Amino acid sequence: MILQANHEQIPLKEYAERAYLDYSMYVVLDRALPFVGDGLKPVQRRIIYAMSELGLAATAKPKKSARTIGDVIGKFHPHGDTSCYEAMVLMAQPFSYRYPLVDGQGNFGSPDDPKSFAAMRYTESKLSPIAEALLGELGQGTVDWVPNFDGTLEEPSWLPARVPHVLLNGSMGIAVGMATDIPPHNLRELASACIRLLDEPEATVAELCEHVKGPDYPTEAEIITPRADLLAMYRTGNGSLRARAVYRREEGNIVITALPHQVSPSKILEQIAAQMRAKKLPMIEDLRDESDHENPIRLVIVPRSNRVDADETMQHLFATTDLEKSFRVNLNMIGLDGRPQVKDLRRILAEWLAFRTSTVTRRLEHRLGKVERRLHLLEGLRIAYLNLDEVIRIVRTEDEPKAVLMARFRLSEEQTDYILETRLRQLARLEEMKITAEADQLEEERARINVLLKSPAKLKGLIKDELRADAAKFGDDRRSPLVEREVAQALDESALVASEPVTVVLSQKGWARAAKGHDIDADALNYREGDQLLAAINARTTQQVAFIDSTGRAYSTPAHTLPSARGNGEPLTGRFSPAPGASFDALIAGDNDTRLILSTDFGYGFVTRFEALTGRQKAGKQVISLSDGAKVLAPQISPDPARDRLVVVTSEGHLLMFSVAELPELDKGKGNKLIEIPRARLASGEERVVGVAVVAESRGEVTLYAGQRKLTLKWADLVEYGGNRATRGGLLPRGLRRVERIATTA
Repeated sequence: MILQANHEQIPLKEYAERAYLDYSMYVVLDRALPFVGDGLKPVQRRIIYAMSELGLAATAKPKKSARTIGDVIGKFHPHGDTSCYEAMVLMAQPFSYRYPLVDGQGNFGSPDDPKSFAAMRYTESKLSPIAEALLGELGQGTVDWVPNFDGTLEEPSWLPARVPHVLLNGSMGIAVGMATDIPPHNLRELASACIRLLDEPEATVAELCEHVKGPDYPTEAEIITPRADLLAMYRTGNGSLRARAVYRREEGNIVITALPHQVSPSKILEQIAAQMRAKKLPMIEDLRDESDHENPIRLVIVPRSNRVDADETMQHLFATTDLEKSFRVNLNMIGLDGRPQVKDLRRILAEWLAFRTSTVTRRLEHRLGKVERRLHLLEGLRIAYLNLDEVIRIVRTEDEPKAVLMARFRLSEEQTDYILETRLRQLARLEEMKITAEADQLEEERARINVLLKSPAKLKGLIKDELRADAAKFGDDRRSPLVEREVAQALDESALVASEPVTVVLSQKGWARAAKGHDIDADALNYREGDQLLAAINARTTQQVAFIDSTGRAYSTPAHTLPSARGNGEPLTGRFSPAPGASFDALIAGDNDTRLILSTDFGYGFVTRFEALTGRQKAGKQVISLSDGAKVLAPQISPDPARDRLVVVTSEGHLLMFSVAELPELDKGKGNKLIEIPRARLASGEERVVGVAVVAESRGEVTLYAGQRKLTLKWADLVEYGGNRATRGGLLPRGLRRVERIATTA
């Protein structure tokens, strides 16, 4: 292959590295990060400059935004009109910018949806008054000018900002390998800190933070970050801060009047409504948005009753919604050396003051040059006036009057040209007096400028005076109050659920559901084909429900999360992960301290706390150790183990009652023997424990079911079957020895 001489052949790896590096530097320096001097990104700077060139000052009549954007992308910023317009809209939104630079007329979005602004053909815009602090000194020799993208025009490299705009409105941007998150600040505080640094060049960050209390967002939401954390943020240039909504009580309702920066009211309503639909906010009855022009933010939360603790409710909402929001801070910007760097507060202000000192010096030098040039021209005019007849003669008679005048009166070429271009009537007596007065005035100004340029102290004084003037003209009071508060914590899930009675129903095939109330006939519910009731228990929505499978593992879930009994429920295998082939055989509900008796049909059992059955919800936890062939019996609640009695009955009609206190309290295990069953009968399956029941001392009773027959044993009857644990017990009457189940009736 023949290559032309002007082609360079390099490895693809080297080319890719070079191309990506060039792109990275462009994004960092010319797109994403602001310059410490004027605090603007290139697109923002070009928009403001283009608007000033269009004559769109704060006192002018606004023009269509499309006109401005057309000039920006056609003359200075050859990028997409949509992205350019969005940058302009952002500078016009008072809820996005602390000190908006653009005064927009028309739909420029709302706090509810910042991107809901109208198209640029419908809106009009001009510069806001504070833009004067960026542009006021532009034509006074204060900036360097560079060619635009096609070399046909010139644009400023930066704007001569009179205030530290880099911290004033803040900035956000994502570059390549770095990003910036600069929060907005209060102009008066920044000006005060700059004056302090001018007076005390060695002032520390902590001393400057006596003036700059913290960021100041456009909203009135509280900044709750502790002062120590804010100080650390300003020392390192990195950190985070938290802002929290402001609320008050009105006629029993909770009224939110301010939201954190860039938080949408509609999103807050959506987040709270989602929790209400999920029944996670039982203390809230209603939610309304009463925002209007007079009250831009007014969200009303209606508690369910006057007993609801508003502060506790709001603490939960702060923790679970954007009513409390964390903001990342990364003070990364382009420094005076043209390099990106994360800077602390002192360095930012010091660099800006160096920039401002240079700007003021250039402004004074530019003005001094103009004054001296004017004085030079006035001196020529004075010479011409004093020799007016001779000047007129030379002009009338000489072929080259310019050269003759220069030689005759020792004038410069510039002075001579100015004399020759002057009208005769300007050389009258009255004009001579004006020339003398103007010269005297300019001499005073030159002397004053020279004093400023030669005295660093007086130059600092001028900068301080101008800072004070701008702070008085454009500054305002702090909007974001600084209130140290603890980070909000969400309420426990149990505290967010209304305590209501439910009946938890478990089918033989492992489908679970919850019906409202305790007066539910579980047998009458509809079941899937081939399925039927296995067990049902009374519970409350604030309690946990534990399911025990055929391997002795327990799984727990909140009762209020179970599906309604209007349907068939849901399979527990979708919520838990039991071993293959395992079935769910029992269930129980209670509080963590509730005492339970867990037992098997082999006649073993122990006392445990309900908390031992909870914890590992998905995989469950092994609670009961089962012998081969043993099955779990329905757990029984023992309100007072020291005084309660346990009634145990076998399939052969043996019944024993003994004190629950005789059983050990374990977290897991096999337990102790409840009733004596001959080993041979147990091994052959002839006799098993069919059920256990807990009865209260001296007042309990149980009902035994044997086929179509049943027998209720009152306390006086049960006493006859009393004995010690692990004994054989007494034999029931004939006809009731084939007991199928036992139930507590009182």
